Amino acid sequence: MLPEARDYETLRAKFRWQIPQHYNIAVDACDRWAAREPDRVALIIGKPSSGFDGISYGYLSEQSNRLANVLIANGVQRGDRVSIILPQSPETVIAHLAIYKIGGIAVPLAALFGTDAMSYRLGNSGACAVVTNKAGLAKLDGIRKDLPALKLVLSVDGAADSVLDFASTLARAASGFTPVDTSPDDPALMVYTSGTTGQPKGALHGHRVLLGHFPGVEYHHEFLPQPGDRMWTPADWAWAGGLLNILLPGLAHGVPVVARKTDKFDPDEAYALMSEAGVRNTFIPPTALRMMRGAGRPKHKLNLRTVASGGEALGVETYEWGRDVLGLTINEFYGQTECNIVLSSCSAIGITKPGAIGKAVPGHEVAVIREDGSVCKPGELGQIAILRPDPVMFLEYWKKPEATRDKFIGDWMTTGDQGMADDEGYVSFIGRDDDVITSAGFRIGPGEIEDCLICHPAVALAAAVGKPDALRTEIVKAFVVLKPGHAPSPELAKEIQDFVRTRLSAHEYPREVSFIDQLPLTTTGKVIRRLLREQT
Repeated sequence: MLPEARDYETLRAKFRWQIPQHYNIAVDACDRWAAREPDRVALIIGKPSSGFDGISYGYLSEQSNRLANVLIANGVQRGDRVSIILPQSPETVIAHLAIYKIGGIAVPLAALFGTDAMSYRLGNSGACAVVTNKAGLAKLDGIRKDLPALKLVLSVDGAADSVLDFASTLARAASGFTPVDTSPDDPALMVYTSGTTGQPKGALHGHRVLLGHFPGVEYHHEFLPQPGDRMWTPADWAWAGGLLNILLPGLAHGVPVVARKTDKFDPDEAYALMSEAGVRNTFIPPTALRMMRGAGRPKHKLNLRTVASGGEALGVETYEWGRDVLGLTINEFYGQTECNIVLSSCSAIGITKPGAIGKAVPGHEVAVIREDGSVCKPGELGQIAILRPDPVMFLEYWKKPEATRDKFIGDWMTTGDQGMADDEGYVSFIGRDDDVITSAGFRIGPGEIEDCLICHPAVALAAAVGKPDALRTEIVKAFVVLKPGHAPSPELAKEIQDFVRTRLSAHEYPREVSFIDQLPLTTTGKVIRRLLREQT
């Protein structure tokens, strides 16, 4: 955990990693709490209609022991991959804990994945077991014949052909189980990358990944845990952001985690949930925050202590909206599936700057580097990189040794993200390597343009990409989703262009504007600009 200090330089100087010789995520996130406070509330589950149910550490420990015994009895061994295809629910947590206890590798997959996406990830990982629900079974039905490694399927919605019922199967299993003795470097979790720049890759993490997240989570949630803290995120727990930014750190810190199954993010529902459940700490991706901003001021009373955001650039407009409407400073952070929460803001100690991500989190060495691995000067554009070794860093890309090697320049893990550091150490995110637009000799990041676009009263969401151009190399093209009550027209396109030109500069305004019904997003809420570029 972070040392007892409340200024940045002291935190950096005093922080030391304490990685034990033996470490298991399930023991740290559940069993140690269950042993001393079995009735302590771990999860607060929103009911489908209204109200909430509390789930204790003791219950999670016992149920995950039962599932661990079921997995072992069905031939699942240490090192085997087990996929979890479920929304936010107690069964999701139970499945994760059981997999870690047997020394297996959890492969969480978003419930919203289609059959092609699911088939690729299950096949690539060689998953031998799946824990899912009725919706997941419907997708598995058409692809199971193509998954020869898959030998066990458990459904939380009842038994079916070659499918075991989750609840009754666990009820018949023994409630005692001794977790295998794992080291921090033993594989525990495989999270597939978002697929913003090509076929997703399985980022394999060791048990240490949870320890590696602690300083970042504690930092942007302003010295979590504090009395009364209660965490929630709309992010799917299949994504590193939901699982490793909120769920597992919350459980390990003894902070109750709020959960409710949702099929689609709705700003009003998010406000209502945070109010009714007494949420104090939340991680909300930038796209969702922009949707909340567009929905007007909340009608519900909130009691938020911290709001964190990451995954894409937050933008100055959303940053200022947070201060005005939510009454606090949104702490932006940065990381990747391969190495998460390495840069962050912490407004409690004054580490926050509009338009910047923040500074290196205590325990992590981060820099903006050139192509040869040398560190850029302040104000010089380069690639954000993280120095190894680092506990939060992935072990490898699954079955892709060449891609793993290519991820590094010397000991710097490259991110593919362009950034710039100032003379105070604040890092600003400019854009993915592929997203940076080269126009008439200028290198333009899409974030500032998009931030400006959503300030237009007719614009709900927007994305900017480069379109090939014989004269300028590329021009800026904007894809715009309009707010209700506004209709596409050449006049509105011209108005939006002028709006950006007068607020930014003549070389940054979009020379083309296309109106679309919705932006292509990954399941993590990131804009897939690659698909937009294909439409230019």
